[in-house]
Amino acid sequence: MPFPLQLETLLGKPGMYLVFAVIGFGFGFVLESAGFGNSKKLAAQFYFRELTVLKVMFGAIVTAMVLIFITVGLGILDFSLLWVNPTYLASGIVGGLIMGVGFIIGGFCPGTSLVAMVTGKLDGLFFVLGVLFGIFAFGETVEYYWGWWNNAGYMGRITIPEWLGLPYGVVVTGIVLMALFMFWGAEQLEHRFGGRDLSKEPRWRRYAAVGLAALAASIIVIGTPTTEQKYARIASTKDAALTSREVQIHPGELLQTMADDTLKAVVLDVRPEAEYNQFHIAGARNVPLAEIPSIIPELQAQQALNTVFVLASNDEAAATAAWKTLSAESIPNVYILEGGINQWIATFGQGDDVIVQMASPSGDDTLCWAFPAALGDRFEAADPDPHAWQLDFIPKIKLQIKRDKSGGGCG
Repeated sequence: MPFPLQLETLLGKPGMYLVFAVIGFGFGFVLESAGFGNSKKLAAQFYFRELTVLKVMFGAIVTAMVLIFITVGLGILDFSLLWVNPTYLASGIVGGLIMGVGFIIGGFCPGTSLVAMVTGKLDGLFFVLGVLFGIFAFGETVEYYWGWWNNAGYMGRITIPEWLGLPYGVVVTGIVLMALFMFWGAEQLEHRFGGRDLSKEPRWRRYAAVGLAALAASIIVIGTPTTEQKYARIASTKDAALTSREVQIHPGELLQTMADDTLKAVVLDVRPEAEYNQFHIAGARNVPLAEIPSIIPELQAQQALNTVFVLASNDEAAATAAWKTLSAESIPNVYILEGGINQWIATFGQGDDVIVQMASPSGDDTLCWAFPAALGDRFEAADPDPHAWQLDFIPKIKLQIKRDKSGGGCG
């Protein structure tokens, strides 16, 4: 079973909460042991006298980053299942500035303020109260700037390697080298402004730095698995589902799903644009097969747990290829329109006399219908009334609960 593990499935909710409690206890214990419950120690970094916070936080970040992408490259961890916060660049910058000012003035970030409060520090208590008041004030006023806050600088689920167009190994190595340079620079600042004696620092930290850089560089050699390699690891299960027709849904089930207010049906038409323009299901989005990989980050950032993706081609060949791609990238609740557009028209097109059948479906994914003009979804068959059709079919859609986002914040 690839990581991350579904703890609720494996251990049940009590077991899952116990694991969370143990991790939380360890996290708080380490923060307090490192002195992160002391606002004076935290604030000292802004005067360059004590930069432990920067070194610990960046050390944790780069260590986790290296371990994540080594395990991804080895096929142990499925990166698609890790929550990556969607990027809202403009509102993120404003929020970062607000938090930064609060950190400087108050001497805490949200996580360290909880540690300070639990250990009985009065300043930690008042900082936490301030955080709670800020959350309340935000909730009461967000309606006035919701549009800006929820859309400003939106870039979706994007990572630095995707933004730069570089391999993950190259970016990870670069970030590790940058962090090591920052650690060295932090020690020089502590020596100059805090009087720290660098001659007493342990020599092992240099070997640790070299080891971390070597592990980061190994990611370049290991590489990141391609979509084809990811699918090969799950092919036995997924191919069996295709063969047993578990994921091909009847046109009647798609129509019923589109009319169900409790579900959000997203129809992805993977045909060429010219065929899409001739005829397509009302509300369908045209994403030609070659462009499916480009929308994966968008689909991975999809937050609605009741979303069902249905792939449609003329028959099933192109839709099946797209289904394999999305399955390899761990997109949940993806189905194929049985028989494709050909069967959709055969099912709902009796009233459209202008649509003429030219050939019988042959399985080669060619369109078997002729149209008087490229009218898209303006044909009656493109938008049938769900209440006018009573079709017999075997329901196959079973919602898979997608991993939800985890909390953020600093230590």
